[in-house]
Amino acid sequence: MIEALTVATITVLAVVSPGADFAMVTRNSMILSRRAGVLTAFGIALGVWVHVAYSMAGIGLLISRSILLFSAIKFIGAAYLVYLGIAMLRAKKSDASPEAKVATPMSDGAALRIGFLTNALNPKTTLFVVALFTQVIGPQTSLVTQFGYGIFISLAHLAWFALVAYAFSSQAAQRFVASFRHLIERGIGAVLLTLGLGLAASSLRNS
Repeated sequence: MIEALTVATITVLAVVSPGADFAMVTRNSMILSRRAGVLTAFGIALGVWVHVAYSMAGIGLLISRSILLFSAIKFIGAAYLVYLGIAMLRAKKSDASPEAKVATPMSDGAALRIGFLTNALNPKTTLFVVALFTQVIGPQTSLVTQFGYGIFISLAHLAWFALVAYAFSSQAAQRFVASFRHLIERGIGAVLLTLGLGLAASSLRNS
């Protein structure tokens, strides 16, 4: 009971803390559509299973004990965030017109994919899930229970980021975006770029 309560508490705190997942859902909801934001949330929830799977397989313990391996994972995640950040920083004012928004919608598959990759390559989620499976969840915990924890972690991500998608795709948000879309996209791009460069610097210090 105590283990389950601890897992639930840490999960909720980790999910609601701002990061790359939050930035990506916010961007797709405000700039594109509610559907794109919700599908990005679904992708994030699916990406969680990458971390749960290797943690249940015991690889998470290896990651937690290998500075070199974890630094490599951080570098990969940092490179992806930098790539996304630079792409958004290149947004131009002409891209902000309603016509451009209609002409270049994001496909459902693309929204799922970007959500999945953002989470699967997110070192923050790696650290969070690995910490749960190595520090909180005991070796005596059955695989069925561990799988149940994975379901909870995934659903917690889905519920929170779907809520974020609905909030940032509201009519008030869309009216704001209509005039400042390129600035918003550049701002979110700057956040992702900063996160990526910060992760890369952290990896260099720890390697």
